[in-house]
Amino acid sequence: MNIEEVRDFALSLPGATEDQAYGEDWVLFRIEVKIFLHIWLNAPEPSCALKLPPEQGQVMRDHHDGIRPAYHLNKVHWNDIYLDEMDGEMVKNLITQSYQLVLSKLPKRLRDKYISA
Repeated sequence: MNIEEVRDFALSLPGATEDQAYGEDWVLFRIEVKIFLHIWLNAPEPSCALKLPPEQGQVMRDHHDGIRPAYHLNKVHWNDIYLDEMDGEMVKNLITQSYQLVLSKLPKRLRDKYISA
């Protein structure tokens, strides 16, 4: 999977939006106001950062060389996924998990808009 495929997949999720923050070389993907995916366009290796429950993130890091603590983010919750080292289907699965984790934390009235989508 490459950065454009990650972008396209993230935007295919219900209610996902894209914007820039931290400067022109960062692209963020949100559900409502909550971020579920970061892409650093100038990263030395193609990668993205996504959120996982702390226990799951640690297990994934222990079992996959392509998953490491996020460089610029809270290392307990955020994980860098190195795209050249990971299967595309697994990357999609992890993006979906991050999206669903963030969605689950939204207020019920907002969450319900996307669950029925």
